[in-house]
Amino acid sequence: MAANWNDLADQQLGGAVLSRNDARAILAAPDEEVMDLVAAGARLRREHFGDWVKVNYLVNLKSGLCPEDCGYCSQRLGSEADVLKYRWLPQEEALAQARAGIEGGASRICMVASGRGPSAGDVERFAELVDELKAEHPHVEVCACLGLLRDGQAEMLKAAGVDAYNHNLNTAESRYAEICSTHTYDDRVQTVQRAKQAGLSPCSGLIVGMGESDDEVIDTLFALRELDSDSIPVNFLMPFDGTPLAGTSLLTPLRCLRILALARFTCPDREIRMAGGREMHLRSLQPVALHLANSLFLGDYLTSEGQAAAADLEMIADAGFRVRSSGHDAGEIAAARTPEVALRRRGAGTELAPNA
Repeated sequence: MAANWNDLADQQLGGAVLSRNDARAILAAPDEEVMDLVAAGARLRREHFGDWVKVNYLVNLKSGLCPEDCGYCSQRLGSEADVLKYRWLPQEEALAQARAGIEGGASRICMVASGRGPSAGDVERFAELVDELKAEHPHVEVCACLGLLRDGQAEMLKAAGVDAYNHNLNTAESRYAEICSTHTYDDRVQTVQRAKQAGLSPCSGLIVGMGESDDEVIDTLFALRELDSDSIPVNFLMPFDGTPLAGTSLLTPLRCLRILALARFTCPDREIRMAGGREMHLRSLQPVALHLANSLFLGDYLTSEGQAAAADLEMIADAGFRVRSSGHDAGEIAAARTPEVALRRRGAGTELAPNA
């Protein structure tokens, strides 16, 4: 095992593969060492991605109404979560949503549809949407997330101009049956493999905060390393009311940093994305997390609101990073904003309670 975090970073920079013992040490890092761990992980992030941040934007093409019973999901079968429910968006509305993300600085549009997997008609509909979007924005990346793929569907998506396919492993194989009964861990692995074999960039990540052990977090990230996932979204559980995991609160900001550090040390040259739930669980440490993660989602998620897009861009610039996009720079956006002084109208000298 490495003597210290910088030694571990040196090993990774030299081409070493992270061991399970070192992975356990990362997740067990004492609170007082977490910032040293982040600094060591930041060396790997800078080596492979410099000071760039990739900004992604989600478009929810079809919301709710899903026949799968994934315990963490607000769109699951039997969910009582009060989320938006609608069938496929009309093409023009979907395009308008994608344009908004691109104008906000996103270089990848992630188009998601709830359900077990796409029908042949869904794939054709999606192909038409991608064709029109690419005609307007030929340099934007499109990532599809349509569920489990059947034979030939990944090839059809590739031919339509799709760049990447997202299908998360979510958790370790050993506990997958605890969070879902309507499909298996192997089903998910097979879809990622089909996407990769068709020439789509595999995007696959995990959800933490569901009660998994350290070894299960490690198992999942090591499996993603084995799958050779190009992009690894790290989602932090949002415990929606009306789902089996409602009320679950197992994460702290420092725990989230340790998990992001583990992802970076496990897959040092891969896109690590701080994804859903970052605002809720990283809180004021989101800018610190950018020294490990080189990617994030801009603005809102599928069924929950995220941090304001302008605040995301300011955060990136304030932390000393730049947005990798077509024609947008977070520093310019932040510099163009004139800070406003909020005059005090509460507390001493007023009849209103103080901000205390």
